[in-house]
Amino acid sequence: MSRLPSLNSQLIVTLAALLALAVFGIANNISPVLLFASIIAAAQPLVFAAVGEMITEKSGVLNLGVEGMMIIGAIAGFATAVTTGSPLLGVLAAAIAGAALALVFGFLTQVLLANQVATGLALTMFGLGLAALIGQPFSGVKPPPFPKLDLAVISDLPVVGPLLFNHNLMVYFGLVLVALIWAFLTFTRTGLTLRAVGEDHDAAHALGYNVILIRLTAIAVGGAMAGMGGAYLSLVRVPQWTEGMTAGSGWIALAIVVFGTWRTWRVMLGAYLFGGVTILQLNMQIADITPLWLVVLALFLAAVSVTVRSFRSSAPASPWMIGLWFTTLLAGSIAIRHPVSIPTEYLNMAPYIATILVLVAMSADKLRANINAPASLGRVFHRTG
Repeated sequence: MSRLPSLNSQLIVTLAALLALAVFGIANNISPVLLFASIIAAAQPLVFAAVGEMITEKSGVLNLGVEGMMIIGAIAGFATAVTTGSPLLGVLAAAIAGAALALVFGFLTQVLLANQVATGLALTMFGLGLAALIGQPFSGVKPPPFPKLDLAVISDLPVVGPLLFNHNLMVYFGLVLVALIWAFLTFTRTGLTLRAVGEDHDAAHALGYNVILIRLTAIAVGGAMAGMGGAYLSLVRVPQWTEGMTAGSGWIALAIVVFGTWRTWRVMLGAYLFGGVTILQLNMQIADITPLWLVVLALFLAAVSVTVRSFRSSAPASPWMIGLWFTTLLAGSIAIRHPVSIPTEYLNMAPYIATILVLVAMSADKLRANINAPASLGRVFHRTG
């Protein structure tokens, strides 16, 4: 009996999506190397924000204010970089601003025991409004250029050079930070304590751990990373200040944490997947490519997901699975033979539609949706004794 016990559905779907993007690029005369390099760059704000939110949720706290912390980080980093002439100081300021706003949330929810969902939503609205107010004098201003990592000969290598060694310092810093966070949560006593608090805060308190302090620290770290994600948007990706420039990235980061089942590397892969959707719709606008390819990609991922689940359960190929693959091939042939145009506004919706589809798919299987979710997530801790 064929089984795939060691393979994870999210990982397979993500890799299948990246493979589909490569095929899409080749079919439409878009260099796969440049496409994947663009995905790495586009996904970086989501990597910072999603991994930061994962740390917060690992401690048992649900912070829906990621969008607000990102936009505050964007304007704090931009204003500091323009004022001082140092983009690195801008990133530091963004981290401090994001952490400060997160600690406001932490004080309200952990000390005053306010509702986490309502407080997180209020934090987002407050952050968006405050950033718009602070950012008024900086509209149309250009920040100093962010330094790139100069690797000389390595950057000029074919394929590998432009793909991996031609990015700015923030990309490499983000990758190193993700690796350190994974090692911290997996191998250190402090990381184990953080996870224990998220699983059962009452038991952790009974063992003598300061639950509130641990959670406040996790909240601050999550806020700092969200702030750095915002700074990447305003200093590297755009680079300029525009009101509301996060454009829902914080909400997408929240979905990525669920998609990645609260595991560091899966969350990072999820960020690359959503970054790929963003780059895909941008390339479709530039190249005037039929949007039916988005439907083909969605059908392909659904077919891969159904096939993986069928193998994992040792079930025979169902008519539903066969029909899904047939529909995917049919839609692909139609996209090739009958290209159609669509307003760019609909293409701009692609990342958010993908977010909704992922959440619906994850919610359909309650058991799978709760895999690795901290047991105390969102629960209020009442200190006793």
